[in-house]
Parts: sequence; structure tokens; C-alpha cells
Amino acid sequence: MSTRVAAVDCGTNSVRLLVADVAGDSLRDLERLMEIVRLGEDVDRTGRLAPQALRRTFDAMRRYRELIDHHAAEVTRVVATSATRDAANRQEFADGVREIFGVDPEVVSGDEEAVLSFTGATRGLARLSPETGLPEGPRPPYLVLDIGGGSTEFVVGGDEVEGAISVDIGSVRLTERHVRNDPPTPSELESVVADIEAALDRVADSVPIQKARTLVGLAGSVTTLAGMALDLPTYDSDKIHHSRISAEQVHEVTRRLLSMTHGDRLAVPVMHPGRADVIGAGALILDRVLRRFAFSQVIVSEHDILDGIAWSLAR
Repeated sequence: MSTRVAAVDCGTNSVRLLVADVAGDSLRDLERLMEIVRLGEDVDRTGRLAPQALRRTFDAMRRYRELIDHHAAEVTRVVATSATRDAANRQEFADGVREIFGVDPEVVSGDEEAVLSFTGATRGLARLSPETGLPEGPRPPYLVLDIGGGSTEFVVGGDEVEGAISVDIGSVRLTERHVRNDPPTPSELESVVADIEAALDRVADSVPIQKARTLVGLAGSVTTLAGMALDLPTYDSDKIHHSRISAEQVHEVTRRLLSMTHGDRLAVPVMHPGRADVIGAGALILDRVLRRFAFSQVIVSEHDILDGIAWSLAR
């Protein structure tokens, strides 16, 4: 017997919806949507959620509520992550969510965000076979890397999580902190890299990365980079999901992105317009992780914290 669930993930850059039927080890999508709302606009500078950012987010959520009602989901969970953890006026956000969905948003800790992302990303990896294009199969333990707008989560584990940390580097946060020019100047990129490397020092001290045999990359920066590496004419989730992107491909696409203007990035077929201004910083996080921890490739997953939220509702 299946349970129909609705999962809403509200991050720094986007708000997403998954309505699915969950039964046993099976999760069947009914709706999987994403809107870029930039909830975390200027949060790193002001410490508050901006009125226009809240309006954009609540407008998207009202559209999601209509779909949840249409599919008659039995249970809904709304999870909010980095931007709302950091905001002084997060109660205003919570009140709006409660009015729209009838449930309180859960402003999860970085550690819980990491566990949800790990569950969503790895639940299907063990079932991959040679026919999927992964002849050797992804080998645990995994390092799951979830690059968000405001924070990035690192989780190591196999059957269960062995270590996790959330660090305050993300595509939006790094761009707002350091980038003023288009394309970014060498000195701006040096500042971004220094911020990333300082965060990776914390990661190396906190999480048993040396145990990980497979790097799994999540979220829009990673999937967009994968679409570029695969030279897709349009964004194609089926081709991106569980694709293998080599370290060399990541480095090459990152170099391209960092040399492009905003207009150049908008012209990339797989680029969402709302991601074009921050994708360079997001790609640079993945680039530095591959270099720092000597992974030869990344397996890209379209399944992430949203799927983890859905699985949590079926338990």
C-alpha cells in the first residue's frame, strides 16, 4: 500500500515541490517542480529575509498548494534550510508558510539537512546495474556533496551516515560576498577560492572523507554543469541523473563558466535564467572539492533532499 506525500524544500535560491506515491523501496513522482525565488537575497549582508524575496517565495508556494490539493496528498512536510536559519525575521517566513500549507515549516539544522540529502541521493544507487551505464557500479562509502545557494553539505556514509557537516559556502552567498564584475576578476576568484578552501579545511577536520570511494553531487549547480559537460541541447533530467562527469570535464566547464559574461551564460541551453548569475561560484565549489580530495569523477544525482523529505514521510 502506498502513501501519497508532498515534500517542499525551500532553500536559499529555489523552492521545490515533490508529490509522490511511496511504497516500500519505490518512490513514484506525480509532480517534481522547481522555481528560483532567491529567498536568500542579501541575507548574508543584512541578516534578514527581504520583503520582495518573501513575496516571490509565497507566490510559488501558493501554486504548489494548488497542486498538492489537486493530487490529494495525505501528508505534507515543508523544510527550510540555510537562508531561514540565518534570518532574524524567520518568524515572518514561518507565519506565511503556515497560512499557505497549514503546517509549520521545519527550519532544519545543517546536520539534518545533510542526512536528508544523503538519503535522497543514495537510496537508489545500490540498485544500479551495468545496463545503467555504470559498469562497475558506484561503490560505498559515498561522499554526498549538496551545493546549495547559502550552504553546502558534505555527508559520508554507506548504509548509514558516518559523518556530516554543513558549511556556509554556497553559490549565492559566495557570489554576493566576493563578485562585483562580469566576468569575475582574478582577485575576486582568489577570494572565492580562499573562502571555499577555508571551508574545506573544516570539512577535512570533521568528516571522514578519506573513507569515501564515490563522490555524488547534488543540486542545480552540479546538474547544470553536468548538462554542459554532456553538451545537451536542452535540460534533460533523465540524461543528467546518474551521469558520470570526469574531474577533467568539471575543470573545463568551470573554466568556461568563469570566463563567460552573464549574457553568455544565459545563452547556454541547459541554463536556468535564475541560476546564470551564481553558477560560476557553484561550479567552483565542485571543482575545488574534486581537486582537494582527489576524486576522478562525480556521479550526478537529480535525487536529493527533496526525495529525502518524501522518504521521511513514508516511514
